[in-house]
Amino acid sequence: MPRVAVVGSGPSGVYTAQALVQQPSVPGVLVDVLDRLPAPYGLVRYGVAPDHEKIKSLQNTLRSVLEHERVRFLGNVEIGAEGLTPERLLGLYHAVVYCVGAARDRRLGIPGEELAGSHSATDFVSWYSAHPDAVPGGFGLGARSVVVIGVGNVAVDVARVLARGAEDFRPTDVPHPALGALAGSAVRDVHMVGRRGPSQAKFTTKELRELGALPSAEVRVEPADLELDPAYAPAPADRTGSGPPTPAAQPLAAVNRRNVDVVRGWADAPDQGRARRIHLRFFLRPVKLLGTDDGRVTAVRFERTAPDGQGGVRGTGAYEDIEAGLVLRAVGYRGVPIAGLPFDEATGTVPHRAGRVLRDGAASPGEYVAGWIKRGPTGVIGTNRACAKETVASLLADAPALGARRIAGDPLDALRAAGHHPVEWPGWLAIEDAEAALGAELGRRSVKIPDWEGLLAAARGERGPSGT
Repeated sequence: MPRVAVVGSGPSGVYTAQALVQQPSVPGVLVDVLDRLPAPYGLVRYGVAPDHEKIKSLQNTLRSVLEHERVRFLGNVEIGAEGLTPERLLGLYHAVVYCVGAARDRRLGIPGEELAGSHSATDFVSWYSAHPDAVPGGFGLGARSVVVIGVGNVAVDVARVLARGAEDFRPTDVPHPALGALAGSAVRDVHMVGRRGPSQAKFTTKELRELGALPSAEVRVEPADLELDPAYAPAPADRTGSGPPTPAAQPLAAVNRRNVDVVRGWADAPDQGRARRIHLRFFLRPVKLLGTDDGRVTAVRFERTAPDGQGGVRGTGAYEDIEAGLVLRAVGYRGVPIAGLPFDEATGTVPHRAGRVLRDGAASPGEYVAGWIKRGPTGVIGTNRACAKETVASLLADAPALGARRIAGDPLDALRAAGHHPVEWPGWLAIEDAEAALGAELGRRSVKIPDWEGLLAAARGERGPSGT
């Protein structure tokens, strides 16, 4: 009966496990889903904003896979330099599929990026999502003005969280310290800034519209920013509604017209005088973070850009400073190398062919990848399903040779013998119970435990820290 290890319990890992146990060609496959964290679900638990309950409900689908009779969750198991090496792991299983995502944020590479008050949006998301590796001490929200660099969905999420009233988050699982910080927030202006125009921004229409639906905040857009976008203004034929679109109008048809229409509506809207404002800015490229003598950020200097006629932008030599006591960069993710696995620094991925890990250009027997570490940080959650199926198809094609490899007995025994203390599914259920109890204590629904000590204590059935 073949044994397969899947490293990572986010969507790509769980979809991989599902594809393995549902296929009929190699019956009886046993799958261990390993994770460094004691809690499953990856970015669905630790990356989806707490007010996106519909997306977070995907946990129920992932749960059904992890409760399958031939799937076993083993949390709190580190793979790599600080834990079990890939070589040793492959000795315990017939095959290993790495689904570890892309955990490192991209840097801006500009002066002042290390100033106090400058963080990655990833750190901010980890804080309000109660990731146990979150920035020690959390985030103080004493600044009146915040700059979010980036115009993708992560940028939209953090801007929305900053602009939303804390009471909106009481019914969610946001950790109590973060809820308290949001309640005492002094933030009044959130500037979300992109170097190109609205027709090239990466946010989705649904995420974008949510900004305009916040009862305590309004969205402001500079009309002058929009006029620079060659795909923004409709061509004459487009305005009259007669005749085919002119060449000038065709670029707009190639992008999400609805996004541009939403942004145009905000540019034309009157000031509503709400408590907070989200300033959506375009054609500004960050060049420097400005700070005080004692090293705290005070503003971001941007260079005005303009379309270069080839789909990119060029600098204009004109500059603008935007005040900021907190700066969050949301300019993308990169994969993190695992010691013992090959890694392509240029792409931030593990080299592969149809999911088979390549070592020195040749497929490494029994080693596979799926998800962002395979293809880079692209696509939506559902994209991982097709990605996982491709990798599993490769694994199944190799199954006769893989099944001939001799491995020891139950890998769990070997993990424990090597000093690991895996959190199995009952341990995770105990964490869920502890979080429900914590929520009841605080007069809320289930509230996440935000630290390693509390999570592991809860997994053992002990009374951990309250998280308050």
